[in-house]
Amino acid sequence: MFKSIVVTLLCIASSTLAARAQTLPQMRMTPAEIKTGPTDNNQIGSSELAGVHTKVLFGDPAKAGFYSILLFVPAHVTIEAHTHRDNRVATVVSGEWHFGYGEHFAQTAETAVVVQISGYGPTDTKYFDPANDPANKK
Repeated sequence: MFKSIVVTLLCIASSTLAARAQTLPQMRMTPAEIKTGPTDNNQIGSSELAGVHTKVLFGDPAKAGFYSILLFVPAHVTIEAHTHRDNRVATVVSGEWHFGYGEHFAQTAETAVVVQISGYGPTDTKYFDPANDPANKK
């Protein structure tokens, strides 16, 4: 009896996970396609600092589901220690990006940086010191 309950629960769990799995369409973009078109005013998942902006490549970072964005950060910018509620993978596309772990910061040097970030939203940005949050300075 116990084995059949365990097997039934495993079957239910497997079918629930399979139903929640997201099939992503294939997508290819040339550098010209990425560079053209407007950048997004949506700053979710970014620092909200002046001059920093994003372009959503796929999905919606504000909603549950997979998303991919490009983050554009000008030269000589420091984004103070912060975290994001989702797990993210970031790849530096161009420039030199400095960052720390734990209560991490991010910083650019002499050149602007483009970073491709993918995650499973919703995402946000939470500063460890609220005084560093640009939203609190508006």
